[in-house]
Amino acid sequence: MPSCSPDCCLFQAVEIVKVWSEDGAGKVVEIPADMTARDVCQLLVYKSHCVDDNAWTLVEHHPILGLERCLEDHELVVQVQASMSSDSKFLFRKNYAKYEFFRNPLNFFPEQMVAWCQESDGTIPQSQLLQNFLNSSSCPEIQGYLYVKEPGRKSWKKLYMFLRRSGLYFSTKGTSKEPRHLQLLSDLDDSNIFTIITGRKLHNAPTDYQFSIKPSKARGDCKELKMLCAEDEQSRTCWMTAFRLLKYGLVLYKSYTVPQQRKTNLSHFSTPVRSVSENSLVAMDFSGRTGRVIDNPVEAQSAALEEGQTWRKRSQRMNVLGSPSPLHPSSLSTVIHRTQVWFHGRIMREEAHKMIIQQGQVDGLFLLRDSQSNPKAFVLTMCHHQKIKHFQILPCEEDGQVFFSLDDGATKFTDLIHLVEFYQLNRGVLPCKLKHPCTAVAL
Repeated sequence: MPSCSPDCCLFQAVEIVKVWSEDGAGKVVEIPADMTARDVCQLLVYKSHCVDDNAWTLVEHHPILGLERCLEDHELVVQVQASMSSDSKFLFRKNYAKYEFFRNPLNFFPEQMVAWCQESDGTIPQSQLLQNFLNSSSCPEIQGYLYVKEPGRKSWKKLYMFLRRSGLYFSTKGTSKEPRHLQLLSDLDDSNIFTIITGRKLHNAPTDYQFSIKPSKARGDCKELKMLCAEDEQSRTCWMTAFRLLKYGLVLYKSYTVPQQRKTNLSHFSTPVRSVSENSLVAMDFSGRTGRVIDNPVEAQSAALEEGQTWRKRSQRMNVLGSPSPLHPSSLSTVIHRTQVWFHGRIMREEAHKMIIQQGQVDGLFLLRDSQSNPKAFVLTMCHHQKIKHFQILPCEEDGQVFFSLDDGATKFTDLIHLVEFYQLNRGVLPCKLKHPCTAVAL
């Protein structure tokens, strides 16, 4: 048999992967077999002119099974694709909660759900929670009640469960931990954990907080799925986060602290690509004869604030003088927000909920949308303590100029961009500051 030429071998190592955006558009990319999910995200960030903030993820989406999960940054995309059925696909989406448990671990692990093995004598403080999940010699476990869908039936059974490094177990006798009362429901090594996205009615689930454990090699066989349901969002998040930590441990921490080194030739993607759509134009100083790029981030921020204030002053001055321009500043202030990634137009309340849930439900995740009940008003939808809240933004007129306010006119803003900037720096009447814009990107 003739030997393969280097060009031929290189060609054989490349795989075709198609990735879809939230708006239904797809992009085909050729990637080598050793390319990770993080690398593919950086490639798509470059091609789509986004800002790489380490929150982009590839989502493994199974429409028929009604399941999806975010790939871990270190996973090899070609290997994952080989285990997917023909109807499944990859989505390109932001997930701000990907590593949030490293920043705020106590929010993810309620004290009553965390237990320690006998070796620890229960003396491990909560401050060392993550260290013990990452340390392979320690043996933390998550415990609590879960509903389990009975195989081949629509009924669910409530069982006391234990999640350990060796797998997910249920007790056959109340809350007993005795080995003779424990049965293995699923291991961790050969399985992945998914969110169920089809809604509780399809599976007759007792609550809205469903998730599933799917064997890695099972493509479209529903019989091998383990369908589970938690009592509330916090406990579901706890089970799913602990599953990831116990399965991958330090690999997740390394992905969080140090972005993976590119094994493939992606050196020209290492610098974040700036984009108008992410409000991240290069800062320029035109005070001299020639323009210069402002590299210092503090100086750049000051320049941006000064430019914004100048635009607003110019807007107010032109309102007084009058302007024949069709882009009159008074009307411009009512539409300028439509250029921002956090504004999503006339989407329904349910769609806003869905987007917030998909992008991580972290504190300060937000979007703005048109009000459905008041055509002149807007709605701020945001997340706080894993709950989604809505605040109406009402227009108010003063001296012939329209302002926008969240607090019945106590604090007024000339445009929605100004309003968002203020609440990114000040909590005001909100439960927390605005931190992460809920973003949809077109590939």
